[in-house]
Amino acid sequence: MNMLLQRIVGKLVRTGNLTVTGPNGRSHRFGDDTGDPVHLLIKTRRAESAITLDPMLALPEAYMDGDVDIVGGDVLGLMRVVFQNLGNGSIDTAWTKALDNLRLAFRRFQQVNTTARSKRNVQRHYDLSGELYRLFLDTDMQYSCAYFAEPEMTLEEAQIAKKAHIAAKMRLRPGQSVLDIGSGWGGLGLYLARTFEAQVLGVTLSTEQHAVATERAQAEGLENRVHFEIRDYRDLVERFDRIVSVGMFEHVGVNHYRTFFDNVAKRLKPDGVMVLHSIGRAGPPASTSAFIRKHIFPGGYIPALSEVLPAIEKAGLMVTDVEILRLHYAETLRHWSLRFQANRDKAKAIYDERFCRMWEFYLAASEAAFRWQDLMVFQIQLSHRNDTLPLTRDYIGKCEKALAMHEMGHRQAKLGAEDKPAAQPAAKAQLAAKSQPAAKAEAAQAGAGKVGRRRKVADKE
Repeated sequence: MNMLLQRIVGKLVRTGNLTVTGPNGRSHRFGDDTGDPVHLLIKTRRAESAITLDPMLALPEAYMDGDVDIVGGDVLGLMRVVFQNLGNGSIDTAWTKALDNLRLAFRRFQQVNTTARSKRNVQRHYDLSGELYRLFLDTDMQYSCAYFAEPEMTLEEAQIAKKAHIAAKMRLRPGQSVLDIGSGWGGLGLYLARTFEAQVLGVTLSTEQHAVATERAQAEGLENRVHFEIRDYRDLVERFDRIVSVGMFEHVGVNHYRTFFDNVAKRLKPDGVMVLHSIGRAGPPASTSAFIRKHIFPGGYIPALSEVLPAIEKAGLMVTDVEILRLHYAETLRHWSLRFQANRDKAKAIYDERFCRMWEFYLAASEAAFRWQDLMVFQIQLSHRNDTLPLTRDYIGKCEKALAMHEMGHRQAKLGAEDKPAAQPAAKAQLAAKSQPAAKAEAAQAGAGKVGRRRKVADKE
């Protein structure tokens, strides 16, 4: 281990229990021996030199290439030591600070996400094999932060709770039109169409996701209620009662925030509501991780709220609610990492060992950033008018409770159908009739006014 790298690590790691063995076979210990031990092995001088010059990019790249191994502990443990010592700052050397300042200065040039470039960026990540994502996501393929309303929730339960939480904030009514910007594999759009009888248009730039979402809509018999298209949000001309965007805003780029919200303002009806769900940072604006930008999300950027709110104000939209989800994404990523590790051999069969090492570093480092740095998730509710929504937030909880009842009824109906698929079709229909529409109507009505008036609306549908 060269002297310069030894000084850098020694200056950074004051707490924790880190051992680094260099390519010459010599080991050095850093920290105060607290916490779980982590042992990093640097195998080549090339990797050692690269890490010395640009540690935040070169370390994950060397790990991907197999030039670095973690022989004690794991990636999450290593990133914990780094982030807890680093805080929200940067490594304290002249050249690494210069690199960080350069990346911050040029971040806008890295986010010139034109329509064509946005499509290329999406293809780099979201057009990977669908089989890869099925190895670690929940059964609905929700590739965004789950909502752990209860700590003991499974990933599937927390993703259902996330959809219900967002839907409650949208205050949907039966038959309303919904635009889903960045519709992914269709899970949220299908949920809104199925649960609220909404008319949903989902737009995406991923051909892989579009194909899966369209197939799912057809399989569920919902193609008359939900439709998925490959379209850029800037090309839309229709107007909608509700707009939702989950996990897409991170790909817009700070240069295009004004364009994004101007388009939302035009596409949202006068009495409409939008809910925006995005990763953000609790601290001031910063640059995207060099590793994430180069290998995982080209063109991606995690905004500070101070960068988002001015664009909303200039678009003439009103912020009606803001909620910060702090450790929910850390828990989501923990579940994803565990599932990926359990299916690692299958992932390797789809791609290769280098890809697997890149992916496990991405998941672990992301979890660490939510646990020990300043990343979080924000949900911003928007409208044109100040009288569109109730004066208090009580309607959100009421709707979530009704949706939980609906979900329970849906599961009971499904279990009943599986237990008696052919012997008692009349009983199956009766159970479904009891459990789903009544709860569906109740969910759509919760917090939206008098129950009787809502039932009349639902009956007309």
